[in-house]
Amino acid sequence: MADASDIFNKIPELGYQEKAPQTDPEAFARILEARRSVRVYDATPVPEAIMREVLEWALLAPNSSNLQCWEFYWVRNPEKKKTLAKYCFNQPAARTAAELVVAVARPSHWKKHARQMVAAFEEAEKIGQKIPASAWAYYKKLAPFVYTQGPLSVFGHIKKLIFFFRGLTAITPREPTSHAGMGLWANKSCALACENFMLGMSAHGFDTCPMEGFDSKRVKKLLNLNCTDAVTMVISVGKRGPNGVYGQRVRFPSAQFIKEV
Repeated sequence: MADASDIFNKIPELGYQEKAPQTDPEAFARILEARRSVRVYDATPVPEAIMREVLEWALLAPNSSNLQCWEFYWVRNPEKKKTLAKYCFNQPAARTAAELVVAVARPSHWKKHARQMVAAFEEAEKIGQKIPASAWAYYKKLAPFVYTQGPLSVFGHIKKLIFFFRGLTAITPREPTSHAGMGLWANKSCALACENFMLGMSAHGFDTCPMEGFDSKRVKKLLNLNCTDAVTMVISVGKRGPNGVYGQRVRFPSAQFIKEV
């Protein structure tokens, strides 16, 4: 673990610079205000090109260790779409939607994606790019240590003990130390991508509703997912009907949630 702190706190010498692009906070504020959870849609279709573009925007979301442990299932088959709406309890947000997208956290994919990162480093070095030693060490050594949990989380439980005793004298990473923790880890990244998707739809003038009301077991079976996968949410897409928003936005006082310490 001694090398881990070097990976986290040393600034690598990359020789790479990227200027911040020009942005428009007023336009972004309008997009934020436009995003509402819409419960009823009209019959307006969503152009395929917009769906594809915004799904790509979703994948630009930040994610833990760039391991991208998510998948988005755009349910286009009419029968599957009807079945999915049924598994969402036929709530109007699902039943009237022009499109349905299932966001899935796939924590078990960390190993495959870590290998892809290493392969990307190898290709980069072939064309003269220098990859810091800390990056190689992270994906080859630290990531396997952090994310491997073992059968019944046995290795995770051992790590939890290691972290506990190390944490008595040093700043120590504490999670994940179980398969449940891996699910939480992957869901956090997946949820960030979902927000990208919903804001992207708002930017195009379409509405969304993130739904947690569904039968996860049946949804996973519909999509041929495995037991380690987690359905983060089902997102409906369309153009809001006249009765699509059930009321004014309600937010409690900011001071209740924003703490300055």
